[in-house]
Amino acid sequence: MPHLTIVFISLSGNTLSFVKRLSQYLDTHFKIQTKTINIKELKHETFPVEEDFVAILPTYLEGGNGLDSGDVEILTNPLGDFIAAHDNYKHCLGIIGSGNRNFNNQYCLTAKQYAKRFGFPMLGDFELRGTSSDIERLARIILDTKAKRQEQ
Repeated sequence: MPHLTIVFISLSGNTLSFVKRLSQYLDTHFKIQTKTINIKELKHETFPVEEDFVAILPTYLEGGNGLDSGDVEILTNPLGDFIAAHDNYKHCLGIIGSGNRNFNNQYCLTAKQYAKRFGFPMLGDFELRGTSSDIERLARIILDTKAKRQEQ
């Protein structure tokens, strides 16, 4: 049976809710089993991820406006550390960001920064817990990206 690994961090529960609903959707509609790794539960431990995976993270920033006055990532740094450790970034198909559109230029900024830092694509975004449309849209993007990687 096909599978997909999702590496994520959830602090308020929004990202966890999204990952659970995405996993259920992939199983129901595509018979794809998901393996989820919630970085929050690892307590800063890292290990090699040998299979391709998708990363999902919320945006928590301090200071700045997302344009010219700087910003500091807070609370989600363990995901970046995990992706960097053991060259895990080489297996990342891409990243999905979440956030609150009220924060304007800072919306999903952390995901954009990770994509640039590690050289993988930002696959998409969703606001807060995401909608069923977000689940369907991002599932299709993930599956298309995974298929392209397998063709290479």
